[in-house]
Amino acid sequence: MATFPSPESAEAAFYEAFQAGDAQGMREVWHDSTECVCIHPGGERLQGTDVILESWDDILPGMRGVIVHRTQVTAIAGDDLIVHVLRENLYVHGERRGVMLATNGYRQVGDSWRMVLHHASPDPEPTAEWPTGGMH
Repeated sequence: MATFPSPESAEAAFYEAFQAGDAQGMREVWHDSTECVCIHPGGERLQGTDVILESWDDILPGMRGVIVHRTQVTAIAGDDLIVHVLRENLYVHGERRGVMLATNGYRQVGDSWRMVLHHASPDPEPTAEWPTGGMH
């Protein structure tokens, strides 16, 4: 099982798995818990790692070739829980095809950070120009 020394490294692995359509990589990032929650755009609330990973098994094959450029990342930190709020700019063949507003939560579990929450919904202003940036 992979170890993620920071929430940022767990998030990087999440988006790498997402872009590569890598189901095993996605499994490595998520915490194995009935408390995990995932809400895909337009989807229902999924709770529990098994159900969440089944949903990713359905989604990931269609994501190969999609590049996610993250912007406006805001971190809300606690002791063992970090929440990132960001924009996911989705590109296909170099052209932006959509923008999602996302909330990702990471919990420290032993010596590793694991995803416990992903919620994404369409940006109501996807054509707006947003500055690029990292953590702030």
